[in-house]
Amino acid sequence: MLTQKTDNRPTENLRADIKGMHCASCSSRIEKVVGAMEGVTRVAVNLATEKIDLSWDANRVGLPMIAERIAGLGFELVVPAGREAVLLLAVGGMHCASCSSRIEKVVGALAGVKSCEVNLATGMARVTIDPEMISQRQVRETIDGLGFTAEPVTSSTDFLSGRQQELLARLRGMRRRLFPLFTLAVLVMVVSMGHMVGLSLPALINPATEPLHFALLQFLLVLPVLWLGRSFYLIGFPSLLRGAPNMDSLIAVGTGAAFVYSTWNLVEIGLGLDAVARAHDLYFESAAMLIALVSLGKYLETRSKARTSDAIRQLMQLAPDKATLIRGDSQEEILVDEIEVGDLLFIRPGERLPIDGIIEKGASSVDESMLTGESMAVQKGAGDEVVSGTLNKNGILHVRARKVGKDTMLSRIINMVQDAQGSKAPIANLADRISLYFVPSVMAIAAVAGLAWYFIGQAEFTFALRIFIAVMVIACPCAMGLATPTSIMVGTGRGAQLGVLVKNGEALEMAQKVETIVFDKTGTLTYGRPELTDLRNYSPFPDEDLLSFLASAETGSEHPLAEAVVQAARSRGLQPATPAEFAAVPGRGIAAAIPAAPDSSRPLLQVLIGNIELMQEKGIIVAENISKTADELADAGKTSLFAAIDGRFAALLAIADKIKDEAAATVSKLKDMGIEVVMLTGDHEKTARAIAGQAGISEVIARVLPDHKAEEIARIKKRGRVVAMVGDGINDAPALATADLGIAMGTGIDVAIESGDIVLMQGNLAQVLTALKLSRATMRNIKQNLFWAFAYNVIGIPVAAGLLYIFGGPTLNPMIAGGAMALSSVSVVSNALRLRFFTP
Repeated sequence: MLTQKTDNRPTENLRADIKGMHCASCSSRIEKVVGAMEGVTRVAVNLATEKIDLSWDANRVGLPMIAERIAGLGFELVVPAGREAVLLLAVGGMHCASCSSRIEKVVGALAGVKSCEVNLATGMARVTIDPEMISQRQVRETIDGLGFTAEPVTSSTDFLSGRQQELLARLRGMRRRLFPLFTLAVLVMVVSMGHMVGLSLPALINPATEPLHFALLQFLLVLPVLWLGRSFYLIGFPSLLRGAPNMDSLIAVGTGAAFVYSTWNLVEIGLGLDAVARAHDLYFESAAMLIALVSLGKYLETRSKARTSDAIRQLMQLAPDKATLIRGDSQEEILVDEIEVGDLLFIRPGERLPIDGIIEKGASSVDESMLTGESMAVQKGAGDEVVSGTLNKNGILHVRARKVGKDTMLSRIINMVQDAQGSKAPIANLADRISLYFVPSVMAIAAVAGLAWYFIGQAEFTFALRIFIAVMVIACPCAMGLATPTSIMVGTGRGAQLGVLVKNGEALEMAQKVETIVFDKTGTLTYGRPELTDLRNYSPFPDEDLLSFLASAETGSEHPLAEAVVQAARSRGLQPATPAEFAAVPGRGIAAAIPAAPDSSRPLLQVLIGNIELMQEKGIIVAENISKTADELADAGKTSLFAAIDGRFAALLAIADKIKDEAAATVSKLKDMGIEVVMLTGDHEKTARAIAGQAGISEVIARVLPDHKAEEIARIKKRGRVVAMVGDGINDAPALATADLGIAMGTGIDVAIESGDIVLMQGNLAQVLTALKLSRATMRNIKQNLFWAFAYNVIGIPVAAGLLYIFGGPTLNPMIAGGAMALSSVSVVSNALRLRFFTP
């Protein structure tokens, strides 16, 4: 559950669990009723994840009122308990009440401990703490210091949420019930219909001679079936009485009508009223087989739904349960939950990293494939960053923890994927609206169809009853309700496995609509590691001295081009000095005063480095042939820098940022997909076009300052195009936000995962294709699900109502209708699960 409150405004937000939902009409009902409450500004209910997203004006409505309204609908809003954590500890070494009392007194007196209860008989301690004031490890060490032992009973590193555990428990219960359900249902079928297919029944239950025994046996056999399927009635009838019927209501009314009618016939048989005829007018087998088939469908659906979160469960399992803490010269094994920022951890070969941190000692190759999708291990050494969930392959590492618990990269990725899986796509709006009114409409159609056949069609009551039951049980709102969320859950989970993180269903849907993709150049189309390729010396200084002067001036700048000059000097064994004075000239370059060489007559050298405009502004004369050389370098895709020392032109530098190997192939494939490609950069026109030409991009927007990129994106959108912007998510965050779809890309460690609608964990441009293809595959899957869900109901309901019978065709047996209904939602979820095998 996620809660958020902003103090300077009355709007509050909540993400919480909803219990008691069974089909799309449930979620639609909650959305309609809660959304109509005064003060509620937003409500979205996800049937697949069983969560609700709420926003409300705290001055007009309170959370208790909202929870009460939801409870009145027959559901439960699981309200967060506040900022506290409950620790369950198994305490060893206690022998009497004084032991437990001592622990309660000492631990209860610790700052940050709200309560401490110790049960001597069970050996359990329940400690409620404020996690911001005290940690689980401190509580455990305090108990250890008293001479007892304390071990957590459960830990968040079990990595299966309570909901998942409940789901698995529910699956086990459903599976246990299936065998007796089908055994009994088949027995009822054999007794009621066996004689019709040539099976001989014992004389004691022969319907022609012993109609009462024949009917009574079916009645006795169907009772345990109804008991095993009682959840349909315990949920369906109360929902119906509250005026909010759901799928369980349809099953409950349909099977209930068959059972009640058959039971009444049993009574008449017992009274001797046309007993033999009544014995052939029983529908116990329909009620029994419907309950069994629908229960089987529910089981298969629930099992399939459990598999939709496989990807996120795999992510959760990446972090280990325990870690080795280095304390001086000794090592201690502790729970991952007890690791604190600043701890030094010992990571053995084959172990996964439990935290984000920096390597202080050791070297190894680290497998980051489960986070980034990149199969090649990365070599790491002292000073390098590592992230939680990655695998240490072959060396011993000492890692200093920088981020732990929910702040780690792995936790943030998991939260992002969970948010995405709980979100809705706009394409689901129609299904949601229909689902709200679907069940009442079906009940009305069933009643009208049954009555019409009886009164207008002059059909027998048993025929009309069969029509009524068939319509009731064939309708399936679940298929419509599950069509979108299951595909989103599986699609976003598969994306996470491939290193593509999608923030929400809206972004997933928008990605397949993209018509224009705008790439930032530096660090996106190129590697973002500029290198000094040319140094033309026009000064009286030797090349090494000149490079040392220029690098000394550039040490005051953080610009990538400046770093390229400094790095070139250091690679030649030069040590740049610190400038005595430094000033950045926005959009032009830098000006600096640096220590002069030992043989210079001046104590400081005045250095200017930048573009031709800087030289012109400062009155530096640049010869025409030098400008021509700069143009030639620009034609080769290199950025030219002009340098002057003490007022005289001194050097022409060329810096190149190599284009990524996969850039041209990626751009070509994007064009094949019908997508227009644009490059956006602050470089000069010639340099920009040279780089764009290598990538196969024809449209270039050059000389754009970082704070103007968003304006260019807005200009393209005004042409009526759906625009995606691809950048690093740091320098171009406004542009990403302005675009219809913001795609942030980086490496598994430095990517800003909160910055884009879609985040690519690798620096590989091919992941842009992966993201777009995943979006198209997911939306295609959703459309398939919606088509089959609507088509099934549009075709099935009229057939069940007897439409074909009017033209001489067959009627639909209620048992076949129930089986079809059960399989419809299973087919939708199964189709969504195909996305697990998506490959770009």
